[in-house]
Amino acid sequence: MTGLTERERAVREIVYLSESKLQQFVPAPRRVPRAGALRVTTPLGGIDMDAPAASVEQGQLRRLRDVSKHVELMADWYEQPDLRAGQWVQFEAPLRCVTLGGAHQDLVLFVDPAGRTRTDSVADEGCRLLMHGSVRHLRGWIPMSVDGPVLEVDNSGSSLGTAFVTRAGQVVEELTRHRDPLPRKQTPSREAVRLHSQGVQALLEALDDEDDSIDLSAMMTGYARVTALLPSAGASSRCVVASPLVVEYA
Repeated sequence: MTGLTERERAVREIVYLSESKLQQFVPAPRRVPRAGALRVTTPLGGIDMDAPAASVEQGQLRRLRDVSKHVELMADWYEQPDLRAGQWVQFEAPLRCVTLGGAHQDLVLFVDPAGRTRTDSVADEGCRLLMHGSVRHLRGWIPMSVDGPVLEVDNSGSSLGTAFVTRAGQVVEELTRHRDPLPRKQTPSREAVRLHSQGVQALLEALDDEDDSIDLSAMMTGYARVTALLPSAGASSRCVVASPLVVEYA
């Protein structure tokens, strides 16, 4: 353990880790031979061989450490008032981890409790955090399944019984579509996420209504890329919608 800092020696409890986001970061090309190479001597001469690779898990965590150091240099605090979509942010907040049923069960949401007490004075107004990702990136965490918002409503005035997607349903569909972005090189023409402000607020209100006064949130920290920014409207707080790179216990 010689040479490692206390932070590097500490054990990290990771709740969520996006492999697809890690793949978006390409390491700088090596200019020197790999330090771990072995040379095997045979009767026919020497053969250079690579040292056995570490486990996939260890390699992924090393890559996460390097990427986190890089992102830390450019990430702003998520409550800053002048953020923009696509920007990296750092967060630390009490979060609930929930999933919806039906066709959107692969979507996982991290949401902070409504009306939580602020502990800083970075922004002038309250700011909520809503993060969306893929359940396959959860690591040993069982999310709470909720009914969520009404995603479709029937047109009672139509003899065909046509169903219409609600604004909250449109938001959930968009978040589901972007729950696991592919590496940028594979999606050059990827469309921006289109979220409706009232739909996001309806989603937040529905998730808040699922809270039965038992606090299931845990203090979590990590990095995320901003998907959308919703200004405050009336009694509703400003909201940052983001897609996480990593979420871990604070």
